[in-house]
Amino acid sequence: MTSLPPSPFCDDEELRQRLGDEAYFVLRQQGTERPFSGRYYQHAEAGLYRCAACGQALFRSDAKFDAGCGWPSFMEPVSPDALTTHRDASHGMLRIEVRCGRCGSHHGHVFDDGPGPRGLRYCINSVCLDFEADPPA
Repeated sequence: MTSLPPSPFCDDEELRQRLGDEAYFVLRQQGTERPFSGRYYQHAEAGLYRCAACGQALFRSDAKFDAGCGWPSFMEPVSPDALTTHRDASHGMLRIEVRCGRCGSHHGHVFDDGPGPRGLRYCINSVCLDFEADPPA
């Protein structure tokens, strides 16, 4: 597996120390966490999901749904520039990879089998995310 190019927003050595081995592997070396193992897979609290590498806002909790795939799934990002898409032909499959729009870290893939008007499912590794709960009402 190849590493992503260096990010101007994230120093790789600092990331490796701060995030730990699994998160670094997924975010910077395009890895994948085991399905049904991530802390946000069945997480239902209201709030904002951010990139664990740089803090970029990625998804709101109201865009999250249970796709049954083993990873957190979202219908859409918080903004069009929150993520970038890239062709991924690894593992003998053709998929669309999604990366953080700010630091370029790998987060998962987007598929066209989701609910809602756009029909998208952003399948995201929990280890790539930090969660910021909404303040109490």
